[in-house]
Amino acid sequence: MNLAIFDDKPELFYPLSMTRAVCDLRCGILKLRQRLQALLFGEEDTVIIDDDLTELYHVRHPEWLINSVKGDTLFVNSRVKVTPESLKELKDLRQNQGLKDHSGQIIAFRKTVNQTSMLISDLLSQFENLEMPKTSVSLYANLADLIMDNARLIEFDFEQFFHDTDNYIETEPGVTILNPYQVWIGEGTVLKPGVVIDASHGPVVIDERAEVLSNAVIIGPVYLGKKSIIKVGAKIYGGTSIGPVCKIGGEVENTIIQAYSNKQHDGFLGHAYLGEWVNIGAGTCNSDLKNNYKPVAFYSYANKAKVQTDYQFLGAIIGDHVKTGINCSLNTGAVIGPGCNLWGKDLISDYIPAFSWGEGNKLIPYELEAFLETAQSVKQRRNLSLSIPEIALFRKLRGKWYQER
Repeated sequence: MNLAIFDDKPELFYPLSMTRAVCDLRCGILKLRQRLQALLFGEEDTVIIDDDLTELYHVRHPEWLINSVKGDTLFVNSRVKVTPESLKELKDLRQNQGLKDHSGQIIAFRKTVNQTSMLISDLLSQFENLEMPKTSVSLYANLADLIMDNARLIEFDFEQFFHDTDNYIETEPGVTILNPYQVWIGEGTVLKPGVVIDASHGPVVIDERAEVLSNAVIIGPVYLGKKSIIKVGAKIYGGTSIGPVCKIGGEVENTIIQAYSNKQHDGFLGHAYLGEWVNIGAGTCNSDLKNNYKPVAFYSYANKAKVQTDYQFLGAIIGDHVKTGINCSLNTGAVIGPGCNLWGKDLISDYIPAFSWGEGNKLIPYELEAFLETAQSVKQRRNLSLSIPEIALFRKLRGKWYQER
């Protein structure tokens, strides 16, 4: 049996899914795609993603099967909430069976197909006339759902993938580790004197060649990605996942950060989701709790309006290549599209369209060529460069959101 992971509604996860597939969003230690591939054991794996991203992914992952399906295949929505129970239901699906959630959205189905090319728009027709067992499996509806489930999935992933694997944990002089059986240290990791790793309330995974500088405190459940650096005196609280090659300082809580993003300086980031190549200026803080303690609303691209959540805590949602200046203030539930350059004393709140330039209430469009020049400079610092499909995608996004201003 083959495995096809499909993104059915990428607009629900904008602005992060403007520049990557939903299945490549991190939640817990792994990305959504990685977890499903590791636990469902397909003989051949493929991803079915938004057509706007296919050229980018062919360049970024030339070894992947993309939008190509044939044979006995288990199709699984990348938004599925993975639990032991949901995994069993997915594995138990037989030929010509499918699962829908309470609102009729496709969760998964198993079918033999002769088609070699398949787009998201083809999925509905494949789902017709299937047997529908009852199910308790649910789907994530937005980025806020991922933020709120992050701590649980760090613990889940630790038990599944790290608990019994080779561990390079060593107690260095001056390093304090509480509950070491819940701590996993990768090869080549550096822990400086004064570091405290507290796994009393959840596991801590510090991946290969990461570095934690002196007097930093990490309280689990936390994942720190490969080659990332935690700066001197940082405070990293539970429910935080930090992708590879990030530099993080200050105070961070219940936050997910994709790769290559920096928040090096003091300032609070809580219940937030950051894309790649984000740089948070010194002293920038976000609010993640309203003064009246009521649930937080945030801007939904799918609804083109703010939507109410059931969550009392929700910070900022920040797309790729966003830069904030020093001492910026991000309001509760702020949503910032990709490619923005923001600064000033004005509160940054509600919704900032992609490729915005300026202060919170004095925004103008960011000139595309200036943006591309900066993005190229930033990537070259990591010995990377903007690909042709990546530039084409930014041009398309810039044009689209400029027209909607």
